[in-house]
Amino acid sequence: MSVARQVVVEADGGSRGNPGPAGYGAVVIDPATGEPLAEAAEYIGVATNNVAEYRGLIAGLEAAKALFPDAGEALRVHVRMDSKLVVEQMSGRWKIKHPDMKPLAARAAAILPPSSVTYEWIPRAQNKHADRLANEAMDAGREGRQWEASASTAALDAPAAAPAPDALFSLADEPAESGGEPTDAHPAPQQSAGTPQTGWGAAPDLGAPATLVLLRHGETALTPEKRFSGSGGTDPELSAVGRGQAERAAGHFAALGTVQEIVSSPLRRCRETAAAVAARLGLDVRIDESLRETDFGAWEGLTFGEVRERYGDDLTAWLASPDTAPTGGGESFAQVAERVAAARDRLVARYAGRTVLLVTHVTPIKTFVRLALGAPPEALFRMELSAASISTVAYYGDGNASVRLLNDTSHLR
Repeated sequence: MSVARQVVVEADGGSRGNPGPAGYGAVVIDPATGEPLAEAAEYIGVATNNVAEYRGLIAGLEAAKALFPDAGEALRVHVRMDSKLVVEQMSGRWKIKHPDMKPLAARAAAILPPSSVTYEWIPRAQNKHADRLANEAMDAGREGRQWEASASTAALDAPAAAPAPDALFSLADEPAESGGEPTDAHPAPQQSAGTPQTGWGAAPDLGAPATLVLLRHGETALTPEKRFSGSGGTDPELSAVGRGQAERAAGHFAALGTVQEIVSSPLRRCRETAAAVAARLGLDVRIDESLRETDFGAWEGLTFGEVRERYGDDLTAWLASPDTAPTGGGESFAQVAERVAAARDRLVARYAGRTVLLVTHVTPIKTFVRLALGAPPEALFRMELSAASISTVAYYGDGNASVRLLNDTSHLR
């Protein structure tokens, strides 16, 4: 009969961008002495915080099993992590909705018998060893090298005294933390102490940004004919081509595993596009009126040539000034910019540290990008934006924005 062996696994993961350069760290600890028995860390390329956290858990469990390969069910592992999402999901108290998290959770659960592993949520300040390992791995990746255990300084953050083993292993049936909702965000880890930052990295660590992924809706019957299609006329549905584009976009985002929330314009073509993505990701769609397309007034449904023929003077004035509205009481670009800026501020505050998909239209997307770049209004006429294209803008805690992607259609090929 095997003698029971008890160990503690502390694990963490982080992403500098969410998604961004990511890494994980894990340490196996003797609960009686607090001595680190094994460390693991790895730079994993571009990934989300949650992916990195799950990878850290997997590495920690595998390291514990490797230390005592013959222990079998006599091995008892107590996992301590500051990711409430991972702890609650692995404890079975929260459902795993994101399709990219399910295989990671299944992989972690298969390493040891479920009865051998218990989970505890701890504050980040109590997870310094694993956090330091994750940061060392990310630092190594930034420098184009692999993390090496021999160069690690993570043990400097290990606790001076270990908690009593009995206290750790009596938590199997206790909730990690009462209340709260699952979250896919984990603050970007702080830079390792003593690690110099150079170039653009010399700025202070502002944590994970609010990342707005801007998806233009799929084609409608009006799209190939380049007709004005705003919010003041008909509300066309997606065409067969547009529905196919929406499905390909949905597959793209499911494969990435980065989108945590979905917000859509109220217009039908956007709601249908958003619904296709939401169905693949298992997410709900929130409607935001501010994401609607420009009201083009009397120009709705017309081509540019038809507007030139019928309303030539009005079109010339509209092209010359962002304060001029289309014929018949439409919206000026200045008015659109005002509501988009207000929506941006609300969204950035609401989704700080998270990645949200905004399904919207040409003018709002171009406006998000223009405002992020500090470009003049005429920049709107200098951007190409294809149906079902993806653009991305990240907003940091100091108010600065970073345009990361514009008019990407690679997922449609």
